[in-house]
Amino acid sequence: MNHTATTSQGFRPVFSSDDLQRNLAAVNARIRQACEHSGRQPDSVRLLPVSKTVDLARIRMAHAAGCTLLGENKVQEAWSKAQSTTDLTDLHWAVIGHLQTNKARIVARFASEFQALDSLRLAAELDKRLSREERCLDVLVQVNTSGEASKYGLEPAQLEAFMRQLSAFPTLRVKGLMTLAALTTDQQRIRRCFVLLRQQLQQMQQQLSYGDQLYELSMGMSSDFELAIHEGATTVRVGQAIFGPRALPDSYYWPEQTGA
Repeated sequence: MNHTATTSQGFRPVFSSDDLQRNLAAVNARIRQACEHSGRQPDSVRLLPVSKTVDLARIRMAHAAGCTLLGENKVQEAWSKAQSTTDLTDLHWAVIGHLQTNKARIVARFASEFQALDSLRLAAELDKRLSREERCLDVLVQVNTSGEASKYGLEPAQLEAFMRQLSAFPTLRVKGLMTLAALTTDQQRIRRCFVLLRQQLQQMQQQLSYGDQLYELSMGMSSDFELAIHEGATTVRVGQAIFGPRALPDSYYWPEQTGA
């Protein structure tokens, strides 16, 4: 079998630890190059490998390659994987997909980050559950920058009023914003989504009492993270370029598709 072949999507499959390390090195090289072209330091951008649909064998390969934080869209999938990797004591999980309020209790039990906060009801439930667990949680507020009805997230016009109310929830450490760009091959349209999120963060930094604590811009996926880095991304969510193409179609995750 030719392990260097690529799929029609351009993602190299992963059959071994060497394959995964090769993909990971290639992604890190792309990040370094994008930072160089943007006049940024490579350590200003965090790579969040997205392991949705990825089997435990490849998750363990990723951990062995140095990945200690993984992103998952579906909280129950994340929880199952966390329970199956308790021996990897330094492996942490970021939930990056839409979360139903009745599943906040699961996130409160194990997640290190939650990147898709978009309602006060959910914020209140997370705060209640986290208080019971006697822990805090880093959170990002999801913004719908594409205007697509299929996307979760706040409209930009709603953002300031929403974020002002988050100070009522002491267990939520609000760190910044997250977005999923338009599902299109139009690079300029994608870029506009990233520009809008950066502008929204800059406004929140100036307008909110806790603005000096806001620094995270989670945006960009396997096919567009260079654009995101150019526009200020501090976290890029990369799945298939690291773990290989997914067997399940993207529609399985719509509209929860917040990392690819």
